[in-house]
Amino acid sequence: MYAQQFSIKKLTASNGAVFSLINIKGAGDEQNFLVVSQSELYPKKELFALVNQILKSLPDGTIPLYQPINRTYLVSSSAMDLIIACNALESVRFSGTKKNDWYIKEAVNVMESNQVVYAGKYSAPDYELLVSEGCSLAIENTMIYHKPEVIEKLKELGIPCLVEKSGNESHPLGRLEWIKLYGVLFGRESLAQDFFDNQVEKISSVLNQKKTDKTVAFFYVTKNGSINVRTSRDYIAKMIELAGGNYVPDLKLKEEDNSSTRNIQVEDFFAKAKDADIMVYNAIVDRPIETLNDLLEKNDIFEAFSAVKNKKVFCIGREFFQSTTGVTQFIADMNNVISGKDTELVYIKKVW
Repeated sequence: MYAQQFSIKKLTASNGAVFSLINIKGAGDEQNFLVVSQSELYPKKELFALVNQILKSLPDGTIPLYQPINRTYLVSSSAMDLIIACNALESVRFSGTKKNDWYIKEAVNVMESNQVVYAGKYSAPDYELLVSEGCSLAIENTMIYHKPEVIEKLKELGIPCLVEKSGNESHPLGRLEWIKLYGVLFGRESLAQDFFDNQVEKISSVLNQKKTDKTVAFFYVTKNGSINVRTSRDYIAKMIELAGGNYVPDLKLKEEDNSSTRNIQVEDFFAKAKDADIMVYNAIVDRPIETLNDLLEKNDIFEAFSAVKNKKVFCIGREFFQSTTGVTQFIADMNNVISGKDTELVYIKKVW
């Protein structure tokens, strides 16, 4: 298992009923959920009694979730792609992202048809809407920890809150493996497992290749002119490594430092990345660059970089941030770029 931030354990009751225990790890914020399948074999009264009995043997605070979970308030935008991939979009009723902020076609479509409605961002949910329509689960990202009062209010209203931590996974395929958690939640375990296995199989040949000596810089220019780069512990850096490249700049971090990005001065970036074979401009936050001149307008120092001289500059767009299932395609794209194949790309675009 690539994912380290969650685990799933099957529990069998005395009468043979099988439940799934989801554990989401954390220091001081560990979460446990008992997913209960609604079965005609077990009347509700009997099922509730059985669940209460099981909960006594589980960690304190374990939350039972009764399927079908079909009125989910999805705040974590990175989860949408995984939910769609395991054919569980019908389980989402509320979005914490507005229609115009989605880059996923299916998400836009369900919001246009009002199958999914906007229910406020993470810090300001529309509690009245969530309660009136019987919200069954809120899926948040770790930003919610900046607003603990929202978690408390959701709890007060009887709405379970699951804080997903796929962004904390150190291995890129660990992020993708969160599809298994959503498969369990929404009764799509087989679909989720098959999707994950197929995606890993698609890049098995890439993962088995020998590492090259090609160096790759991934960055963007901030509003104040500094350079935002990924640390060596970030998943983007790991994907570049898996694709056969060597990520630069390789910032040395202290053991307790879990930072994924860092702003450095242009001069420091020049010293560490001027000889990089390939440069990938990160337009997830900044505006995409269309030409090399767009890059030089940000700072003419880039003219001295080897990748600019050799026209080995690429750009990745904002849609990738929401394309959680695109992890394997990005690795394949990056491998093609490293191998000199600039035409067979999905997420990465050549800049001329």
